Amino acid sequence: MSTALMQRVPGASLWHNSQAAVVTVALHSAVIAFLVLGWSMSQDMPEPVVSTLKTRLVMLPAEPVAPAPVVQPPPVEVPAPRVQTPPETVKPAVDPQIQARKLEQAALARKRIKEEKQAQVEQQKIASERAEQVETQRQQAVAEAAAQQARVVADNARRAQQAAAAADVRQYLPISKVAPDYPQRALDKGIQGDCTVEYSVTPQGKVDNPKVVGNCHPAFIRPSLVAAATFRYQPRMVDGQAVTVPGVRNTFHYKIE
Repeated sequence: MSTALMQRVPGASLWHNSQAAVVTVALHSAVIAFLVLGWSMSQDMPEPVVSTLKTRLVMLPAEPVAPAPVVQPPPVEVPAPRVQTPPETVKPAVDPQIQARKLEQAALARKRIKEEKQAQVEQQKIASERAEQVETQRQQAVAEAAAQQARVVADNARRAQQAAAAADVRQYLPISKVAPDYPQRALDKGIQGDCTVEYSVTPQGKVDNPKVVGNCHPAFIRPSLVAAATFRYQPRMVDGQAVTVPGVRNTFHYKIE
C-alpha cells in the first residue's frame, strides 16, 4: 500500500506503523542470519559472487497528538471568620441595704480623709507659727544683745570721754589767776570752807559764765565768782583752731590760819 493511500484511509496510521516496524525487524534478522551463514560456509567454499541487497527504512510521520486541555479548578470561596460576641454578663441583683451601707462607709472614709488633711494643715500652720515666733524671739534677742552691747560701748566711750575731758579739764590750768578776798564777816565768825566755780574758757582764753556748783557757804559765793572771772587760760587749739572749753572748774579753799 502506498504512502498516499495510507494517508487517505483514516485510522490506518497506527496499524501501518507497527507493520512497517515488524517488516523492518524481519528483514534485518534475515540479513544478519544470511551473513552469519554465508560467513560459516565461506570457510570451505570458494568465494561466490556476492550480490548486494540494498534496503531502505522508511519512517512514516506520526500524527500530532493534541495536548490535553488544562482544566482550571473552580475558585474556592473562603468563608469570612465568624466574630464571636461575648456572652452577656448577667449582673447579680444588689441588695439596697448593702448598697446604702457601702455608700455610707465611702462617705465616712472621705470625711475622715478630709478631716485628717485639715488636721495636717492645722498642725503645719501651728508649727510654722511656732517657728516664726521662735525666729522672731531669736532675732529680738540678737537685736537686744546688739543694742545692749552698743549701749555698753557707748557708755564706755562716754565715760572714757568724760574721764578724758575731766582729766583734761583738771590739767587745763590757768596761766594767770588771783586769789579771792576772804570775807570779813566770815573771818569775824571763823567760818571756813570750799567753794567750786564752773565756767567755760573762750577761744581767747577768758572765763565765760562762771557759776557756783556744789555746797558753798553764801559768804564765799561772790568773792569766788569775782576771782574766777579774772582767770586767764592758754587758748585750746583743735585742728589748728582755738575752741571753747566747757565745764572747767576751780575750787577755792577758804581757811583761817
